[in-house]
Amino acid sequence: MAILELPESVETTTLNTQHSRAASTVRRRSSAVAVLESDSNSLEAVNDDGDVNNNNGMGNLCGGVVELVREKPSESGTEGLSNGKEEEKEKGHVRTGDSNQGMAAAAVAKFSSRPSAPAHRRIKESPLSSDAIFKQSHAGLFNLCIVVLVAVNSRLIIENLMKYGWLINSGFWFSSTSLKDWPLLMCCLSLPIFPLAAFLVEKLVLQNYITECVAVFLHVIITTAEILYPVLVILRCDSAVLSGVTLMLFGCIVWLKLVSYAHVNYDMRAIAKSLDKGEELSSYLNTDDSYGVSFKSLAYFMVAPTLCYQPSYPRTACIRKGWVVRQLVKLVIFTGFMGFIVEQYINPIVRNSQHPLKGNLLYAIERVLKLSVPNLYVWLCMFYCFFHLWLNILAELLRFGDREFYKDWWNAKTVDEYWRMWNMPVHKWMVRHIYFPCLRNGIPKRGAILIAFLVSAIFHELCIAVPCHIYKSWAFIGIMFQVPLVIITNYLQDKFQNSMVGNMLFWCSFSILGQPMCVLLYYHDLMNRKASAK
Repeated sequence: MAILELPESVETTTLNTQHSRAASTVRRRSSAVAVLESDSNSLEAVNDDGDVNNNNGMGNLCGGVVELVREKPSESGTEGLSNGKEEEKEKGHVRTGDSNQGMAAAAVAKFSSRPSAPAHRRIKESPLSSDAIFKQSHAGLFNLCIVVLVAVNSRLIIENLMKYGWLINSGFWFSSTSLKDWPLLMCCLSLPIFPLAAFLVEKLVLQNYITECVAVFLHVIITTAEILYPVLVILRCDSAVLSGVTLMLFGCIVWLKLVSYAHVNYDMRAIAKSLDKGEELSSYLNTDDSYGVSFKSLAYFMVAPTLCYQPSYPRTACIRKGWVVRQLVKLVIFTGFMGFIVEQYINPIVRNSQHPLKGNLLYAIERVLKLSVPNLYVWLCMFYCFFHLWLNILAELLRFGDREFYKDWWNAKTVDEYWRMWNMPVHKWMVRHIYFPCLRNGIPKRGAILIAFLVSAIFHELCIAVPCHIYKSWAFIGIMFQVPLVIITNYLQDKFQNSMVGNMLFWCSFSILGQPMCVLLYYHDLMNRKASAK
C-alpha cells in the first residue's frame, strides 16, 4: 500500500501534542486517499480500456471523494513533522491504513453499481476505425472467412459436378500415352552421365593433367550438352506435354547443379592457391574439409534439395520415419486435389473460351477472371506439394539440415520481395552464381538484376515452350515483364508506405491477371497446333 507524503508547503516546526494527533489524522486520511485512488483506477481499468480521462459533467465522483479527503489536511492547519519522528509515526500507522483499505475498496465497489456512477470516463475509438483497426485482434473475422470460403467452394463443387459430371478418368493417374514416351524416360535415366563427366574433369585439373582454361572449356561443353540433350529428345519424339515438362525440369535442375559444382570448385582452387595453410581455407569456407574432389560429396549434392554445391552441409541427427509417412499422405491428398481442380474446373473453362488476344475484350476479361480462382488454387497446391512437402521429405531422408526452401512470400509488399522469397533454392543460386559475379566484374546493380531475370526467363521458356512445341515466347515475355513491375511496385510502396496496398498489388498482378492469361495463351496455341497437325 502506498503512503502519501505530506504537502511540500507545510513547514517543519516544533512538535506538540495537538500537532501529533493532526499528523496521525493526515496519515490515516492519506492512506485512505491512496486506497481510493488505486481502487478507482482499478475500477476504471475493469470497466474501460481507453487511455485518456474525461472528467466533464458530474464526471468522476470517485475522484471528487479522493480530492475532498486530500484537501482535509491543509484545512486543519497541521504543521510539518521532524524527519526522524515522522518515520516512526508512519510505521505505526501502516496498520491503520491497511484496515482502511478494505473499507475504501468496499465503498468504491458499492458506488460503481449505482445509477449515478459514470459510464463514460475515457476517449475511445471504434474497433474498426482507421486509428484502431490494426490494434485489434481479427481472429474471429479470419474464422468467418474460412467458413465462408468452405461454404462457397462446396457449393461450386456441387454445381460443377451437376453441370459437367465426373470428368476425372483413370488416365489421370496412369496414362498409357505417358508410358509410350519411353525415349524421355531413357533420357532422364541417362542424365547422371553428365555429373560423372564433370567429376572426371575436376579430378584431372586437381592432379594437374589439364590446365584451368581447359577445365573451364570442358565444363562449358558438358553443361551445354546436358541442357540440349533433353530438348532434342522432346522435339524429336513429339511427346506428351506433362512428360516433356517433367524431363525439362529435371534437365534444368541438373544443369544448375553442374554450373554450381564447376563454379565452386574453380573458386576453391583460386582460394587454395592464394592461401598458405589448409586450415585457413577451411575457416574461410566455413567447412570442415579442405579443398578436394570427392565423388561422395558430388553424389550427395546431386540428390540433395539444393542447387548450391559445397563440400559439406548441415545434417540432422536422425530420420523421423513417422513424420515422413505423414508428409507422404499429405502429398498424395494435395496432389489428388490439384488434379481434381485441373480436370473439373480449368480444362472446361479453357475449352469453352476463345483466344485472349482475339474476339471480344470483355469476354476475354471474364474468362481470365473466371480462370484466376481455380488457377490460384492449383498454383498454391503445387507450391505446397513441391516446396513444402516433397523438398522436406527429401531433406528428411537425406538428413539435410538447411530447410529454408521458401520464406513468407505471401506477405510480399512488392514483386521484388516475392522473387526473393518464394523459391529460395533458385534465389540462392542466382545470388551466388549470377548476381555477385556480375557485381564483382563491375556491372551495376540494376544490370545484374536484369541479367538474373534474363536467365530466369530463358529457363521458364525452355520448361514450357519446348514441351508444348510453341515458340511464341509467352513465358519469356511474362518473366521479363516482371522487371517493370518491380520498378512500379517499389515506387508505389515508397510513395504510400502501406504494406497492405503493396501486398494487394502483388496478388492482383501476379495471381489474378498474370498466370491465368499465360494459361489461356498457351492452351489456345497448343490447340491450334494440334488442329493444324491433323
